[in-house]
Amino acid sequence: MRRYGKNTDEDDIRTRPGRRNTRPRTNIRPKHEDAAEGMVLTVDRGRLTCLVDGQIVMAMKARELGRKAAIVGDRVAIVGDLSGKKDSLARIVRIEKRTSVLRRTADDDDPYERVVVANADQLAIVTALADPEPRPRLIDRCLVAAFDGGLTPLLVLTKSDLAPPDQLLELYGDLDIPYVVTSRAELEQGAAADRVHEHLVGKITAFVGHSGVGKTTLVNALVPRDRRRSTGQVNAVTGRGRHTTTSALALPLADPESWVVDTPGVRSFGLAHIDPSRVILAFPDLVPGTAGCPRACSHDEPDCALDAWVAEGHADPARLYSLRRLLATREATEGD
Repeated sequence: MRRYGKNTDEDDIRTRPGRRNTRPRTNIRPKHEDAAEGMVLTVDRGRLTCLVDGQIVMAMKARELGRKAAIVGDRVAIVGDLSGKKDSLARIVRIEKRTSVLRRTADDDDPYERVVVANADQLAIVTALADPEPRPRLIDRCLVAAFDGGLTPLLVLTKSDLAPPDQLLELYGDLDIPYVVTSRAELEQGAAADRVHEHLVGKITAFVGHSGVGKTTLVNALVPRDRRRSTGQVNAVTGRGRHTTTSALALPLADPESWVVDTPGVRSFGLAHIDPSRVILAFPDLVPGTAGCPRACSHDEPDCALDAWVAEGHADPARLYSLRRLLATREATEGD
């Protein structure tokens, strides 16, 4: 018989079982050692289209990844339904270490950086020589983002039948950036795609450029029609029936390990996230000269050691000028 009041002891205390499972919680997560390897092709509203052993698979991010997001180009570990059948859904349980990351912000005052593509080897900056007029400031910003993210830049200049490329190329001659010049006729005949293709073999190349420069037209010419059909499920995810470059999309070239990533047209390329100390790594001939720089040197201030380094003949002054011109784009407003 239970007792109540001051004469009770511990044996009289009634306990209620928990409403949930009484098994103690653990922070140990499964290792998913049997997970399949995949590549993220596009992302739309929380659903990720992945390529797994040649099969298109729809997936979602597993809860254990927390706030970590997978982006186009990511190499991921996937478990669950990998059949690729309609309405099937797998889980991404791990995002592998990235070799490169292309980032940008909406503008220079925006602290939130947007990751455009991961693991790309190359950034193709597509610019028209006329109609619309070229925007060197935007090109500079794309170059800074490429150098910062570990991507090799490639200049693709279109519409050379409307304006010569010499003046624009002169701005970037000291940077030793590879380039391809094409015309509208060459693009229509397929010759432009053939010459650009030579720079893409064995690489993952992200294409960027503002609207009207012919970026998506070039990508469509590069990717065989049957390969675009093979990734048709990618486009169906958006509900629009076709890819309209509102989100990044990875497409396979005919060559093994060769991919192009078509990205949305950009109106601006914010660099609020850029660290100058990473940009200079793209100038290996200048890096030794930074040994005498003050801490957190911007490499464009009176105490910068690069001035004396170059004056002593260790590097070409034009290279230092190019570095500082690129770094200055972080502080300047985008424009012509």
